[in-house]
Order: sequence, then C-alpha cells, then structure tokens
Amino acid sequence: MFEDLAVAKMMHSVPLFLVCILFPAVQAIQLTKCEVYEAMKDMDGLQGITALEWTCIIFHSSGYDPQAIVKNNNSTEYGLFQISNKHWCMSSEIPESENICDMSCDKLLDYNLTDDKMCAQKILAIKGIDYW
Repeated sequence: MFEDLAVAKMMHSVPLFLVCILFPAVQAIQLTKCEVYEAMKDMDGLQGITALEWTCIIFHSSGYDPQAIVKNNNSTEYGLFQISNKHWCMSSEIPESENICDMSCDKLLDYNLTDDKMCAQKILAIKGIDYW
C-alpha cells in the first residue's frame, strides 16, 4: 500500500517537473533602440543633448534594460539611466540617501519612464552630462 502511494505521488510530480524544465525562466524585457529613442524625444535638446545622444547614453548605461541593477562599491545604480541610490533615490540599502529625486529606487525599474526622465533631468541640471 505504501509503495502504491509513493508511486502515485511521484506520478503527480512528473508533469510539474516537465513544465519547469520545458519553459525557461521569464527574463526582463529590454527596450529596443527605437523605443528608447521615441521615449527620449521630449528630452531632445535639453542642455544641448539630442534624443539620439540620450539613446546612446542609455545603451552604454544599461543596455536598454529598464530593470538593470548594478552594484558599485558603496551604492547601487538603477534602471535605464543607472541612477544611484547614494544621492538620487531612496533604497533600504542606503537609508541616509539624499533622495534628491524624491522617489524610491524601485520606481526606476518599471517600464513607466516618466519618473526616470524627471530624475535624469534633475541630475542633468545639477551634475551635467558628465554624470553619465
């Protein structure tokens, strides 16, 4: 009886195992160059930086991945623009952050780029393009 129960339990787990190995893990969706360029059009000409230049900056910063997270020595950078939690956004990692953009760093990891661009504009106004 116990052997029959063990075999029955094993047979129920086989379909779940097959689903797990047949379907790859869901990965973050990177934006295309054209999507990023379109999103940067409203920042075109800001302090002399064109939408095309913003597109290049974002490629070199995050590879067009809105969910990119890069850990540095004493901080972490988030999102398309790789905005640091040391000065610009708030995270649990650095609770004493200046949080100049007045936002949670997690907001920089979604596909709504409005807040990302607002923070990037603040950084540009304070630090200039050399931030990137």
